[in-house]
Amino acid sequence: MTEHITNHRSGFDFGLTRITDFRNPDEPTGMGFAVLRLKAGESHSETFAHEQAWLLMQGAAKITIGGETLDWWRDSLFDQHGGCVHGAKGTKISIEAVTDCEFTVYECPNEKSFPLEVYDPTEGADEFRGKGQVGGACLRIVRTFFDDTNSSPDAELVLGEVVTLPGRWSSYPPHYHDQPEIYHYRFTDPRGWGHGELDDDVLKLRHGDTVRILDGKTHAQVSAPGYGMYYAWVIRHLPGNRYGIPTFKPEHAWTMDKDAQIWHPKGLDE
Repeated sequence: MTEHITNHRSGFDFGLTRITDFRNPDEPTGMGFAVLRLKAGESHSETFAHEQAWLLMQGAAKITIGGETLDWWRDSLFDQHGGCVHGAKGTKISIEAVTDCEFTVYECPNEKSFPLEVYDPTEGADEFRGKGQVGGACLRIVRTFFDDTNSSPDAELVLGEVVTLPGRWSSYPPHYHDQPEIYHYRFTDPRGWGHGELDDDVLKLRHGDTVRILDGKTHAQVSAPGYGMYYAWVIRHLPGNRYGIPTFKPEHAWTMDKDAQIWHPKGLDE
């Protein structure tokens, strides 16, 4: 098992590509993560065998789920909020690709029933987190689709997105939590790159990479100047220990203070 999965940097083929699979006894996150790409005119239907969430990444699609038909489209991960559906075992979904389109799929074992949740892209809000913090160095866009504030207590997943501005940090200050997590990365330009930490180990991140985050390791990120960095993140609640607020490294928590005094070179603004 590797924490840093790098074998999809050239892109994803049409069809379903499984990146992690909780049915594999060696999968430590207990989560499945996959990418589904459909050509215009193709369709895909299935009944959820486990708890699943489907997130539209690119293109236009007609989604039929829970007796409702959704006409969703997304041109940009960076400039548009995505649409997401989240359902329990037994949920039926049907997708018709209006254009070439792409979804990311998240799942975990869960026998409990809970109501279908539909998060329409027109209702999503961008949270500009880190504004005014340490000179704007960690300003980023955070989009949380569902967590314990708006999802069923019988659900076991938490899902969101982060857009890291070029040359800036996200998931900052370094934080950690007990629950396993998966990050999946895209960049505004396929030449783009960034760095991500797992405690003291630093990973060079590229378009299409996926990272398993385990053992309560810290995971702050930074994008190279000139390249916006997107990552979808999914967390699995643990029995008796559901994800809530992460723990920030105490020695760096002062950077969250809007009035924090940071060094600035003399004469730079003269």
